[in-house]
Amino acid sequence: MASEHGMVTKNIVVLGGSYGGISIAHYFLKHILPALPQKQEYKVVIVSAASEAMCRQACPRALISDDLFPQNKLFVSIPKQFEQYHPGQFEFIHGSATSVDHEGRVVIIGSAANSQTQVLAYHALVIPTGASTPSPLFGLNVGDEKNLREAWEEFRNGLETAKSIVIAGGGPAGVETAGELGEHLNGRAGFFSSRIENPKVSITIVTSAKHILPHLRPSIAKTAEDHLTKVGVTVIKNNRVVSVNPNNAGVSTDKIASGALLNLSDGTNLQADLFIPATGFSPNTKFLAKDILDSSTSQVDTNPSTLRVDKAGPRIYAIGDASNYARAAVHSIMAAVPVLGTNMKRDLLLEAGVPESQMPAEKVFKEDRRETQLVPIGKAKGVGAAMGWRLPSWLVWLLKGRDYWLWTVAPVWSGKQWAKES
Repeated sequence: MASEHGMVTKNIVVLGGSYGGISIAHYFLKHILPALPQKQEYKVVIVSAASEAMCRQACPRALISDDLFPQNKLFVSIPKQFEQYHPGQFEFIHGSATSVDHEGRVVIIGSAANSQTQVLAYHALVIPTGASTPSPLFGLNVGDEKNLREAWEEFRNGLETAKSIVIAGGGPAGVETAGELGEHLNGRAGFFSSRIENPKVSITIVTSAKHILPHLRPSIAKTAEDHLTKVGVTVIKNNRVVSVNPNNAGVSTDKIASGALLNLSDGTNLQADLFIPATGFSPNTKFLAKDILDSSTSQVDTNPSTLRVDKAGPRIYAIGDASNYARAAVHSIMAAVPVLGTNMKRDLLLEAGVPESQMPAEKVFKEDRRETQLVPIGKAKGVGAAMGWRLPSWLVWLLKGRDYWLWTVAPVWSGKQWAKES
């Protein structure tokens, strides 16, 4: 691509507009671009199906009502976060990558507004395309804020008359959603009561695991189950939903509140007025060549130390839920951004002819595998651990349960998180 001055623009293409994509774009503009010779040749291009970024972790509470979070903080415009930079240094494309030719080093992009496509050459490519959940209630799976709000509206309409809710999945999304719905619909049992005897709405979690929250120790999971019982939630363990009738109930927006008959692996059936599938995620990598994917997870096969995609050629990187470098978690993304940024800086300087002696030292990513997960259960309780230490309920509330991390995201979206090179 040639600029208005006739020189060839070296596009740093970032495929995704959430934590990883926005962070690496800011990091490049703040710390990599100023160090490059002929910096006027470079431009960051974010390609995103959504024109907004959002605090996805807030969905279990936000799906109940717009009154529970300030909406101008829950959703923010991606282009607006980059108005602080020179216009020639940044471009936002509202669309999705439909294929990547990592030998020809071009991305084919489909527009979000119409059926047109464009071919975009890249000098460096970052793949933070994230992942999609089976339920459309938990993030910007398809399209913009408008699509997510439509899903929430359908769910809220169904919530007005629902008497039974079944959630498939005992991970954080399922447990947090059950806790929020339980407290909202049933209230919370008194201090001296272990359960609500006659909940207004039957809420059931079905999990195939031995206990909910399998990334936390069993004793913490047991405490979480006790908190759920106090808001009228029942947990069925060692069981799973094997079929749903209708089969797209809870998955397509027009069937969010359709009701469903669920067949479980033990042969029993459950009738649900609302069915919420919260069983894991699918990495958004279908547009990529299979030879650069992990065959077991469909994630980008990424060098876990350097965050380069070695199979795909020079100056290609991956981060976040679309990559297999670490377990899916925001804290892993935040720890990986400076590593990816430093190694990209080295690669770009070398390509530009800067001597090795002037290079920053290469950084190595090492995943922190200590037990770390915070799970609010309603507006006042929660369980969790951080770096192997069990946290009390009040601290889980203070850190996450108050607003599901909304207090942490503004510096990420604005780039202030990356003001210092690290």
